Amino acid sequence: MVKILNSCAIAAALLLAACGPSGQSTSTMSPAPKVASTDTRVAKHLFGAIENASTDRPRVYGGYSTGCLAGGMQLAETGPTWQAMRLSRNRNWGHPVLIDYIQELSAKVAELPGWEGLYVGDMSQPRGGPMRTGHVSHQNGIDVDMWMLPPKRLNLTRTERENLSSISTRRSAGAYTNSNWTPEHREVLKLAASDPRVERIFVFPGAKVDMCRNETGDRSYLRKIRPWWGHHYHFHVRLSCPRGSPDCTPQVAVPAGDGCDDAERWVRDILDPPPPDPNAPKPKPRRELQVRDLPQACEALLTAN
Repeated sequence: MVKILNSCAIAAALLLAACGPSGQSTSTMSPAPKVASTDTRVAKHLFGAIENASTDRPRVYGGYSTGCLAGGMQLAETGPTWQAMRLSRNRNWGHPVLIDYIQELSAKVAELPGWEGLYVGDMSQPRGGPMRTGHVSHQNGIDVDMWMLPPKRLNLTRTERENLSSISTRRSAGAYTNSNWTPEHREVLKLAASDPRVERIFVFPGAKVDMCRNETGDRSYLRKIRPWWGHHYHFHVRLSCPRGSPDCTPQVAVPAGDGCDDAERWVRDILDPPPPDPNAPKPKPRRELQVRDLPQACEALLTAN
């Protein structure tokens, strides 16, 4: 079992990821090629086959849906207030900032009634990159899925972690919450969004509306809670680009305001869908990402130690 990272170890890793005295990155990874890659291999097969992180200092390359991760850290399979799920996928890797975030958030959640901590779903692969199945994002080590199922115990076996299912918290296709949704779910999401490292959190529209209608205090955190399809068995936390990763590509900034009117619009469109636009172009099939589609540093990362 991977040893639990303490705060000192994480802090040391973050310092190593920062820039050196000259202002240049201190990463030991080979410089990216100066010419664009022509590698047409399907990236998900290559990144999905790598079992370990590189030995480089932690650094995020590219965006959430076209990126990779150097020097990733593995979240311990079990900690005082969390368990990583679906271990066979080998997706419990991330930048040290993400590891630290998960540990801190799960400790706060463990203080809530009925929650022993968090069941942690997919993070990233050891070196990030596209996954063979599932997510389009989660590629650069700063995304994580948190289960909606409140943990009752944190001693699940590997077999239990493969077979246990989370719970759905939506009804009416996501327009409303169902009876599985509790005030504690609101508090978990509030705790998750209140951390300044968080860029945004994806959850089904009905949950956002419920939170908007029940918040009577500080509403500033609601801006980070964004409605999106699915996300009723889990919520998806996305961190901002960390220090020491100048090649990380941020997402477009979250719009100003608490976003509650936008969530209400999502709900109205679910209950009464607008007619399809007859002039809308037909959607094109998504092309598989090739190595050349990723940041140049990602190609070198495939063969780095």
